[in-house]
Amino acid sequence: MNWKINEVRKDFPILDQQVNGERLAYLDNAATMQQSRPVTDAVLHYYQTTHSNVHRGVYTLSNQATDMYEQAREKVAHFINTESSEQIVFTRSTTESLNLVAQGFGDAVVNPGDEIVISVAEHHSNLIPWQQLASRRSAHLKYIELNEDGSFDMDSATRVITKKTKIVAVAHVGNVIGIQNPINKLEQLAHKVNAYLVVDGAQAVSHMAVDVQELNADFYAFSGHKLGAPTGIGVLFGKSNLLAKMNPVQFGGEMISKVTRDVATWKKTPLKFEAGTPNISGAIGLGVAIDYVQKMGLKSIQDYEEKLMQRMLTGIEGISGVTIYGPHNTKKRLGVLSFNIDGVHPHDVATGLDLLGIEVRAGHHCAQPLMQDLGVAATARASIAFYNNMADVDQLIDGVKQVKEFFLHES
Repeated sequence: MNWKINEVRKDFPILDQQVNGERLAYLDNAATMQQSRPVTDAVLHYYQTTHSNVHRGVYTLSNQATDMYEQAREKVAHFINTESSEQIVFTRSTTESLNLVAQGFGDAVVNPGDEIVISVAEHHSNLIPWQQLASRRSAHLKYIELNEDGSFDMDSATRVITKKTKIVAVAHVGNVIGIQNPINKLEQLAHKVNAYLVVDGAQAVSHMAVDVQELNADFYAFSGHKLGAPTGIGVLFGKSNLLAKMNPVQFGGEMISKVTRDVATWKKTPLKFEAGTPNISGAIGLGVAIDYVQKMGLKSIQDYEEKLMQRMLTGIEGISGVTIYGPHNTKKRLGVLSFNIDGVHPHDVATGLDLLGIEVRAGHHCAQPLMQDLGVAATARASIAFYNNMADVDQLIDGVKQVKEFFLHES
């Protein structure tokens, strides 16, 4: 580890406060990460010194804003190791990126009778766009089943990916169980039958180094706010030849090349997918967030978070009557830990923890098919980031004990 956690936390002043009269332990990072002071400073600086529209003006401020926006694109390209920044499309979110692929690309390559393969563990953002595509194109949506520990059943993957498969869309890291999925093995299965591989990286980019060339993913999507950037900025990577044949799904300003009364033509990628005024400050903030995590080092972050997760796992699994979902092995999970207390609704768990200053998520986590597979309606979910410390984890463990005692009238 090449940083001191107390120094890191100084960059996140939101963490230095009390909630409900208690020390704040923010453990809902899978929903959204907090933004560092350099990110908020950069966004504020942009609005105070450079705010103007991009790719439109011929004046100084507009040129400066355009440069900052395109520099952010370059940083994203370097961050996930693309061949070119032209392979990076700015969107609003992972959700918008995946919808763009499903509508702009899926509608062009999926035909009646074809198959689309996802997994049971997918977040709704990587499920519903493919359900809708299958419905539009009279295709079949098939699921990779899970092993008992929540990992992909590769025998199931081998069975469901067939010569009829056109698209395989899976998460890099699951948002409920936190398992890192075997993307390289799925890539081989998909490309062996000439299917396209789409990877949802929303829960991966803040916890591990991502190399889209090594993954050989055809498309890779993530959200800036899961990495410490502002909300409302997302990324879609696509291979150049695929982006070239992909159709835009939004039309309007700055994505056109020429317009007549009857027809229009589009600019080249990526601008043809960025109709209207983009989230300029969000992109600039994303670039600074990337600078921040790269300065820390993704390997160092992963090693540090593994220690946090080990302590969390050991502490939670030591509480009787608590069920943990997914593997009890920190080598197999990243970032998130979902659990339930027997006899206590997860919403009550989260509310009780909130009264103790501990912020966790409760619900179906936009993964209802997985909840059905787990045999539960919902879970509580604690998720870590590199700015969490052992005190946060210990506060959670003690909080779970207190909530259990309160609701089950234990003493």
